[in-house]
Order: sequence, then structure tokens, then C-alpha cells
Amino acid sequence: MFRLWAKIIDAGKIVKNMTIENSDSSLNRTKKIFHAIDEACYAYDLSKPLWLDKNISEFKKSSKTRFTKDNFVDEIDFDYLEIEVIEED
Repeated sequence: MFRLWAKIIDAGKIVKNMTIENSDSSLNRTKKIFHAIDEACYAYDLSKPLWLDKNISEFKKSSKTRFTKDNFVDEIDFDYLEIEVIEED
């Protein structure tokens, strides 16, 4: 089972959070990650964040990254969206 935790943080507090699960063994890790981000953004009514070099580097090291206002085309009313892989197949 693959699980990703998506959290919206504002003023140092978790405002919204959800866990997205995916048990589709035909998808690779990258597709599962992007699918989970799509689900979280849909649930939170957000545009999809842009992956900057900083995000790619952080995610490769720790399976966790933060998307700030620089990652979104639209304005956001929170400090950042954080994603973290909490379980992998």
C-alpha cells in the first residue's frame, strides 16, 4: 500500500490534512505521487503546484517537500502545502 500525507500549514499549524492511499500495483512510485497530489489539490481546491529544483532535491532526500506561494500560479491563503510519503509498497 502506498500512502501520502498532504497537509496545509498556516501560521505553524495544520489547517487541513488528508492521507491518500493507492494500492494499484501497475503504477510506479512517481505516478502514485502525482496522482496523490492531484487528489489533494482537487480536495483543497488548489491549482497543481510546480516542482522547483528545491522540491525535487528535498523529495529525493526525505520523501517530503513543501510547496510555498512560489510553487503556485494562483494566490494561496496559507503558508505552504507539505507532502510526505508515509508508506510504500
